[in-house]
Amino acid sequence: MKRIFKWLLRMFLLAVVLVVIFILSLDTILRVVIQNRIRAQTGMDAEIGKFTLGLAEPTITIKDFKLFNPPSFGGTPFLDIKEIHVEYDRAALAKSELHITLLRFNLGELDIVKNQTGQTNIFSIAALPSVKKSGGTKSFTAQTGLAFTGIDVLNVSIGKARFIDLKDPQNNREQIIGIENCITPNVKSQIDIGGLEALIYLRSGDFFTSLVDKKSLDSKYKFLDLIF
Repeated sequence: MKRIFKWLLRMFLLAVVLVVIFILSLDTILRVVIQNRIRAQTGMDAEIGKFTLGLAEPTITIKDFKLFNPPSFGGTPFLDIKEIHVEYDRAALAKSELHITLLRFNLGELDIVKNQTGQTNIFSIAALPSVKKSGGTKSFTAQTGLAFTGIDVLNVSIGKARFIDLKDPQNNREQIIGIENCITPNVKSQIDIGGLEALIYLRSGDFFTSLVDKKSLDSKYKFLDLIF
């Protein structure tokens, strides 16, 4: 059971770091360009409500970021992220290092969708062409050109999770997780977010238990061995 939550949490962190990489790699940063870049990399539509790049300070703030499932899952919402606020080290970036001094991540809603053929989105996303191209065995540095050196302060809020069965809506359900401003200092590896994993595990009850079978989980788990 705990492995499911580790899988989901690492998925959140991967999504956040990839968004940061997309932004920092653009010569001209425009909201619509970022949305198009995300679609090109993931095959998923994205909407950004507000994007702010700090000029005087090395900060990036994204509000009301929504990521939508591929057409095979009806184009339904996948992630509704209320805020991603990043403060990063410019000097480290100049040395091809990603050192985040503050990462505030507010996930309003995660929607797990089962489509008409019985596939679940959180696993099918791992099989997208862009993800396959990345290669699960490559390190974060090999894929991005940056060495991840850590997050000084990680501040996470999580609202709720929903399960949507497109074939049988009677199976739909919702779980309020209700985590507000959970602070984790000095994140350099998965071990450092153990407390956050445990909190998500406790707050979510048995919501995720029936959604994933162990065989499928084991076959997809290595996909997220990218950041640490």
